Amino acid sequence: MAEPIDVVREFCDAWGTPAAIDAALGLLADDCVYHNIPLEPVHGIDDIRATVNGFSAGVDKVEFETLAIAANGSTVLTERIDTFFFPDNTIALPVMGTFEVNADGKISAWRDYFDMNQFLSQMG
Repeated sequence: MAEPIDVVREFCDAWGTPAAIDAALGLLADDCVYHNIPLEPVHGIDDIRATVNGFSAGVDKVEFETLAIAANGSTVLTERIDTFFFPDNTIALPVMGTFEVNADGKISAWRDYFDMNQFLSQMG
């Protein structure tokens, strides 16, 4: 079975087009909790998929550039630049992410910390 850090690397590397995003979400546990701080947490793969589809609507692709990654047991921390490529705009957002990987090798918790105002100001 893959190490937790490898599962998270695969998750971050899998982002791209909407079809690739589905592959990334396939690495989440059915009961995963996604907390896109400062927003409210989302519970379960179906609600997470709906949330991701909502924030990626109109996006040509999304890239997670991992600048740093570290693991302590089943907890993995990432420092990333998440870039959203819109037809007429590109938004690059610094993000700190925390992932918890369960014994089945699936991500059971995903928390991202970012500045919502920075994101909204780039929507321009």
